[in-house]
Amino acid sequence: MENIAVLIPCYNEELTIGKVIKDFRKELPDAKIYVYNNNSKDRTYEIAKENGAIVKNEYNQGKGNVIRRMFREIDADIYVIVDGDDTYPAEKVHELIEPIKNETADMCCGDRISNGSYKKQNKRNFHKIGNSLVKDTINIMFNTKLKDIMTGYRCFNKMFVKNMPVMSKNFEIETEMTLYALDRRMIIKEIPIDYKDRPNGSKSKLSTIKDGIKVLNTIVKMYKDYKPFKFFTTIAIILFILGLIIGVPVIVEFIKTAYITKLPSAVLATGFVILSVIVAQCGVILDTVVKHQKQIDELNLINYYKNENKNYEG
Repeated sequence: MENIAVLIPCYNEELTIGKVIKDFRKELPDAKIYVYNNNSKDRTYEIAKENGAIVKNEYNQGKGNVIRRMFREIDADIYVIVDGDDTYPAEKVHELIEPIKNETADMCCGDRISNGSYKKQNKRNFHKIGNSLVKDTINIMFNTKLKDIMTGYRCFNKMFVKNMPVMSKNFEIETEMTLYALDRRMIIKEIPIDYKDRPNGSKSKLSTIKDGIKVLNTIVKMYKDYKPFKFFTTIAIILFILGLIIGVPVIVEFIKTAYITKLPSAVLATGFVILSVIVAQCGVILDTVVKHQKQIDELNLINYYKNENKNYEG
């Protein structure tokens, strides 16, 4: 029988955490439910304790920090992670777990987008736009057709959890998990779910302006970290075009008169062209580094499977 762990990162969720724990206890009576309290200023910790969860404190603020510690400390065969705001249906957890049990997926995601429930329930339009930008960028980068990149309702196998290096501090963690799975060619499955907005009195931790900037920053970092050749080549091409725009009149003047009177333009154009060559070289070098890192990651996964099989046989 699989050992199932339900992971609930929490910050100021006293209105909903009790119901979330009860709902998942009803659906998964044999699972261990973990609540990691992230500096809540309300009674989240006490209510989680009263409802029978295993409760711990994580003092580094940010959802990414919480999940990093959860992945490091909790040992299970199947991991379910869900927000503590009662926006995700606990009854769908069986459908999310099934592909992990059958070994037909490494990560299974609750898809809020396909049935339109997120669009209908979520009143924060800018967040929808930000989510779509990140989703479309990732689908273009990896030639995929994922529907919901930002969902906070996911299920993982042990291999995923114990090998993913969590680097994000905050809400970028969902994007990071998806990128990690795609980049390592892991199998992702999406299960449509009915999303509901937070109950009255419960406030979102997202900030429209701050998280909008984070979305743009995330898109830039995704290309830089996962597709460095494409990222730096694009910059190199832009710099080269700028060099041409500034330099062509200088060249035309020299051809006609054998003189250069626009010396500043000539220097600037030369600088842009030289810089474009340097940036392109950076792209080639970093692309090689990324490919080498992928080889190391693949070997680490092979060693992980070997060790797991030894432990199982032992």
